[in-house]
Amino acid sequence: MSRSATLPPIRVTPETKASVEAVLREGESLTQFIESAVSQEAAFRAEQDAAVARAKKALRLADKGVGLMTGEEFLAGMHARAQVAHAALMALDLLA
Repeated sequence: MSRSATLPPIRVTPETKASVEAVLREGESLTQFIESAVSQEAAFRAEQDAAVARAKKALRLADKGVGLMTGEEFLAGMHARAQVAHAALMALDLLA
């Protein structure tokens, strides 16, 4: 069983504290709100870092010409997808 850790205390204006307290849900403590906000922000930033890493990798590959397609190839693929979707809707009699 792991022990709990603490975060450093923070100072906020009375207005900030009041605005946070005003949005607390029934039975929710200020501590629970802060813990949730910190956890969500940490998860968001981790996902953001992962997305940036994927984008950088894609750019490196693009610089090497890997996985690129011409505009015509892209549009042809989108046209094919649209035709499949149109056929599916026709089969459901939604476009008749």
